[in-house]
Amino acid sequence: MVALAEDLGRPTQAVRGRGGLTAEVFSELTAAEGLWRALETDPAVLMTPYQRFDWVAAYCAAGIDAGEAIRILVLRDPLGRARVLLPLTVGRRGPLRVARVIGDRHANFHMPLFASREAAAMPAEDLTAALTDAGRAAGIDAFVFRNQPRFWDGTPNPLAGGGLPAPSDAYGMLLGPDAEATLRRVFSGDTRKKLRAKERKLVEFLGAIEHRVAETPEAAAEIQAAFYAQKAARFADLGIADPYADAAVRRFIAAATAPGAPPAIEVHALVASESGRILATFGGAVDGARFCGMWTSFDTDPELGRFSPGEILLHRLVGDQAARGRRALDLGVGEAGYKAKTCDETIELVEQTVPVSPASHALALASRVAVRLKHRIKRSPRLWAAAQSLRRLRRR
Repeated sequence: MVALAEDLGRPTQAVRGRGGLTAEVFSELTAAEGLWRALETDPAVLMTPYQRFDWVAAYCAAGIDAGEAIRILVLRDPLGRARVLLPLTVGRRGPLRVARVIGDRHANFHMPLFASREAAAMPAEDLTAALTDAGRAAGIDAFVFRNQPRFWDGTPNPLAGGGLPAPSDAYGMLLGPDAEATLRRVFSGDTRKKLRAKERKLVEFLGAIEHRVAETPEAAAEIQAAFYAQKAARFADLGIADPYADAAVRRFIAAATAPGAPPAIEVHALVASESGRILATFGGAVDGARFCGMWTSFDTDPELGRFSPGEILLHRLVGDQAARGRRALDLGVGEAGYKAKTCDETIELVEQTVPVSPASHALALASRVAVRLKHRIKRSPRLWAAAQSLRRLRRR
């Protein structure tokens, strides 16, 4: 059954679907807010921090995907229990109306919110059939799902079934209840020794340093200002466009970092205590159990580079998250040396296209070809280096 909630969130149509699943499609976030918050605060829920209501609401309010329609898809079982929630935007791709999980490239994981591990155990074909039925009723030609984890907290993700390996995976680590034991496990003895030496020399150079977590809008804004400046300098050095210069992106981050319990995005900084100079920053989407790294930055002053302030902040961040009771931390999608040195978990990702209308099958085929090509380029050092060189030449 598909209930379309197009008129102020009120169901206006119903159609029975496969597997006993009933789909409701809401056109406003507020219409689904009560149900959404109840699901995400249930201890049984299986979700990533990027599908928290507050994260999605901040993203939508910023207007990053202006012109696209919001659709919140809820799947219920035969007993009427909400089993799956998918926050979507629907926009045009040529003549087709294509649905994507809200967040685009600012969300590292686009997995649905599952009410429980039992809900996530539904057959992949039942979930795909329910999406197809809902898509037809809502006028959607295809669903395009990026960055679907094959597993989340050890549970298979049915939406990843049949998907193609994504161009890049994500990298993370489990945290233990003992912060010091976690740090000893994550960072080798040699790495900890080098970081202590660098920190001593940094203190000699700048005076005392401290790790700060933004707890007020003013503190968050100060850290973000340093982040924008540091990222702008870094992107200029690389000769690539700065995605954080977009006013809509900055509105999203300002709203998402507003202190909450917890905020949608938590921001950290390594700060010189006397001068207040921000040496490095880290931001991540959070819930009660996990910190999902969204960005990191560091002061590009060569005099500071030899002290590795970004690595010192990462060490502090891992200890802080473990001490505060979070169970996992990831450093996002993409390969990087600092991720390889600290992470002991590879979060395999897939990309999936679910065609709905006959015309969308060509899109699904083209998407599969593109994913395979990107995967080959990203996993080949030679091809990736050539692609990077070509991108820099095109931006000159």
